[in-house]
Amino acid sequence: MPDPAGQNARTHAQDAGQPQLRRRRDLRRADEELKDARTGTMPVVPPSPSGQPESGAPLTRRTSWAEAAAAADAARPAHAPAPTRATVSEQQAAEEPATSVPPADAAEVPPAPSAAPAETPAFRRTRPTAADFIADTPMPDFISSPGLFVKEQKPRPVGGFRGAIYNMTGGAWNMGPGAKQRQEEELERRISRQLQGSYNTAVLSLKGGIGKTSTTVGVGLTLAEYRGDAPCAIDANPDSGDLVERALGEGIYQQSSPRTISDLLRNIDSIDSLTALARYMHHAGRLHLIAGEQDPEVSDSLTAEEYLRIRKLISAYYSVALTDCGTGVTHNAMSGILQSADNLVIAAGYAVSGAKRARSTLQWLASHGYGDLARNAIVVITDKDEVSSRVDKDAIEEHLSGICRELIAVPHDRGVADGDLVTLDVLKPETRHAYKEIAAAIVDGYR
Repeated sequence: MPDPAGQNARTHAQDAGQPQLRRRRDLRRADEELKDARTGTMPVVPPSPSGQPESGAPLTRRTSWAEAAAAADAARPAHAPAPTRATVSEQQAAEEPATSVPPADAAEVPPAPSAAPAETPAFRRTRPTAADFIADTPMPDFISSPGLFVKEQKPRPVGGFRGAIYNMTGGAWNMGPGAKQRQEEELERRISRQLQGSYNTAVLSLKGGIGKTSTTVGVGLTLAEYRGDAPCAIDANPDSGDLVERALGEGIYQQSSPRTISDLLRNIDSIDSLTALARYMHHAGRLHLIAGEQDPEVSDSLTAEEYLRIRKLISAYYSVALTDCGTGVTHNAMSGILQSADNLVIAAGYAVSGAKRARSTLQWLASHGYGDLARNAIVVITDKDEVSSRVDKDAIEEHLSGICRELIAVPHDRGVADGDLVTLDVLKPETRHAYKEIAAAIVDGYR
């Protein structure tokens, strides 16, 4: 019989010479549960809510953590609630090994009543994030409110001390427009106001040579400069009117085709477009004109019915029309002109006779059924002949201002007084400003 002491010594020697790794392998083979914990495999999460496998079903195992995690995610509901203390405890109990079996009578024991509410508070307190704040904030309208993202820029000053400072600093120092520039911009805004429909303004007087035709041309050119739609001017003067000559110049008018208002009336039934109408018109820039009849024998033959036919044709293509009526208010076409006019411009002068006749014109209108036109009339006093200092201009203006809607004075200007071509480029700034005021007052009267 071998010596027990010797046998123990040999066993101790074998264990001492065995590698540590081999000893761990033998331990894993002996204990299956320890093997699962050390190799990194885990049981499959069953789809049942309790997390326990069905009785009698074999427990399959995964070969990687990724597969096990995918199976757990597939078993989880689509919209899982926020984790709470109770749900965390249930998950920990479900993940315990399947070897721990509860006693047989555990299912018969009713669960202890819980004092907690049905909906337990969340385990973690959620805080609003930047994404939640952006989602709850209404998005601004980039189309209707572009000013939310762009700072308002001051208009550029033109001329004067402010304009000089702006040019010297290269735009770095913008003091904005002065009072004079703001006034001019306001007049331009009134002139360019969009209109719904077609309107007609008649320019008339009881005395010739006081600036009626020059006012029609100057105001017409001003309207053409600042309005988006081209205006039209009609020469209805029965005394061989020179409206087109004052707008184009005598030489240019003679070189062009001398179509007049009589030619237009002769072929008015065949005109059905603006292109067809343009063949009977003349153009001074964007101002379109219909020339008056130059033959004295037929110049006074325009009737009220014929003018109304022309006015109806013009209203289909132009939103603003000016009619140079000539001298007097009793010629044949005058009743048709006044009938279709939306407002009037009464030409007057600083001479005593001119002021008296302007007042007589307004009184005649009021007494012949045109009281509204008289009250809303615009009286234009043109200083054409530079009257002497003996004439009290302020007294004349006061005499006329109380019987009309507005009174505007046009200063003396050689570009108007010569009776030749009227162009805005050669007029004084004061004269251009006066024509702007007249044009703005005319458009203001279109209601």
